[in-house]
Parts: sequence; C-alpha cells; structure tokens
Amino acid sequence: MCAKIAIVIPVYNNPKTIQKVVQEALLEKMQVIVVDDGSDIAVETLVDRDENLLMVRHKRNTGKGTALLTGAREAKKQGFTHIVAIDGDGQHYPCEVNKLLPLIQKETIVIGNRKFKEDVPNASKFGRAFSNFWIFMESGRWLGDTQSGFRAYPLSILDLNLKQSHYDFEIEVLIKHLWEKRAIEEVDIEVYYPPKGTRISHFDKVSDNIRLSKLHSRLVAKNILRLLTFSYYKG
Repeated sequence: MCAKIAIVIPVYNNPKTIQKVVQEALLEKMQVIVVDDGSDIAVETLVDRDENLLMVRHKRNTGKGTALLTGAREAKKQGFTHIVAIDGDGQHYPCEVNKLLPLIQKETIVIGNRKFKEDVPNASKFGRAFSNFWIFMESGRWLGDTQSGFRAYPLSILDLNLKQSHYDFEIEVLIKHLWEKRAIEEVDIEVYYPPKGTRISHFDKVSDNIRLSKLHSRLVAKNILRLLTFSYYKG
C-alpha cells in the first residue's frame, strides 16, 4: 500500500508554542494542516505562510475531537489516506513522525507511546494508567498510552460514527476502531513537559473527567452486550 500522509495540528490558545511546532512540522516535507479551534488570537497571524501549510479556522471553540475530524476531512479532500496528529502545545517533537511512518498500514492506527520521565506530573501518569485499564475492559486489548495525542490515523476513522468532540474523542476512536477488528500499533516517542506552572493545558479536570467517565461507562456496557450477543449466536 502506498500511503499518502498529512500532518494535522489541532490547536486552541497556544500562541507561545504553535509557531515552533508548525515550523518543525514543515521540516518533514509533508502537507501540514493546522486546525485553529477558535483561538482568541487567530493562528494564521502567528505563523509564516508556506506552500505546504493549510490553515483551517473554526469560528468558535468546538473541542479537540472536532478539530481532529475537521483536519481528517480536509486531508481526505486533498487526496490523503492517513494523517499524523500532533498537539500544538509543544509537548511533541514533530521530527518523530518518522518513527510512526514504518508502521502505517491501510487500516492501522499507530500510537506514539510517550516515555514518561521523572519530571512528568503524577497526575499524568495516573491518568494514563487509568485510561489504559478502561480501554482493556472495553476492548480486551492492553495498550501502553491511550492518552497520547501523537498518533497516525487511517482516514477510515471517518466511517466509525464518532460522536465525541473533546478529549474523549481519543478514547472513542480507539475502541470503535478495535471493535471493527482493525489494527493498532505502538512505538515509543520522546515527550517534553515544560516546568511546572508554565505548561498550558486545556484539559478541564471537572468537565473532561465527567465526559470520560460517562464515555467509559457507555463503552463498557456496549462491550458486555457485544460479547453476550456474540456468545448467544455462537452457541
């Protein structure tokens, strides 16, 4: 299979990091699609124009999941088969897209598993472990970093009837992809965490955790129903 891959960067209010992220992504000589999810300062005013850079702007903030789907749809219009998602907050190193490329297949999601070092907040470590556990309960597959935003997606994800629009999108897409018996690969990547107090995160500890809890509850219930239905017909 000859994959045609674009980089998609969803961004919301990261004016101090987005220019560097975009510049480094363009060094990979790939089409870069930046989805400005209603930032207070329009991203197009912060980055230099480039023939390989496409800017898309939402009029209002709609959530990371919606921004990723906007980027995926735009990539499909442009004739691409896959996207690599990179966060706009500077946590990821765009050059590491090359670690994902060898694993990209027609129907495969590739997750960049973040190497957590001593300076990574304990809350992030707990959140990843918690998320990994529930993904296992919902799919039977143990993955190393289900919260990583550094991923390669086949554009077949657009056919999965995805409904979540915020950070919960990144859980929903993995589960529905696995339920379709499609592959997921993993590769270790480096990650940068700014000093405490300087990192800008738009993850809301209340509303986003509520969304995730509701999503996990629904997915566990659906998975139990799937397994019972399969056992019934098999029997």
